[in-house]
Amino acid sequence: MAPQDTAAIASTLDRLAQQKIPAVSVDTRPDKGAVYMVVRADNRAYGVKACKFLGEKLKGKGNVVEFQGALSSINGRDRSEAFGDCMKQNYAGIKVFAIPTDWDGPRAAAGLKATLTKTGNHVNGVYMQAGGVFLAPTIQVLKQEKLLVAPDDPKHIFIVSNDGIPQELQGIAAGQIDATVSQPADAYAQWGLFYAKAAMEGKTFKPGPTDHNSTIVKIPNGLEDQLAAPLVTAAGQKIADIQTVAADDKSLWGNQVK
Repeated sequence: MAPQDTAAIASTLDRLAQQKIPAVSVDTRPDKGAVYMVVRADNRAYGVKACKFLGEKLKGKGNVVEFQGALSSINGRDRSEAFGDCMKQNYAGIKVFAIPTDWDGPRAAAGLKATLTKTGNHVNGVYMQAGGVFLAPTIQVLKQEKLLVAPDDPKHIFIVSNDGIPQELQGIAAGQIDATVSQPADAYAQWGLFYAKAAMEGKTFKPGPTDHNSTIVKIPNGLEDQLAAPLVTAAGQKIADIQTVAADDKSLWGNQVK
């Protein structure tokens, strides 16, 4: 399963547990209810990576628009809380305009337009918590406002996203956006099926490093295999303490989609 309302799924998990049916949750983590394994990336790390990228690029000053995902989802909460905490702790000179979107592209576009108007077009960065829904409307708004300019232009608005879809990687190569966290979509499928099979076979796991570049951690309602999710940039340089991966790296699932 991949529950989007991570609180509402608890009753379903309780019924499964009563029938001794193990549950594997992929991409999202239920707030309550026993799970055999959650297969997910560390979504708080998404927010921290986005924060550090923008903080370093803006040298700790400026205005940043954040498109928040649905806060009914653990993913939206984790990314939003981590991004906000990181900004407060490390880049106090940056003002964050948090736009609630519920993963809705038109709401994000309207929020960006309103913030551009409020600041007199003085927006220096954008954090998109989901490129799949936010990329196209963001590019459209910036084109309309004549703010979609090359990375070396003083008016360039630095954009960091989450997903790692082909369109984001192409956008990085074209200089339209600057970075994305590549969500391990291919690994979600691979390891989600692996743990479903393992559950049926009665296998058990313990917290600690795995043989597939991830770490299993203990969560209140089970275990979570936190898969690797690299920050992707044009050249693959180091940003703050984060070593990024180049957008043309063939190992990225977004470069393997045909």
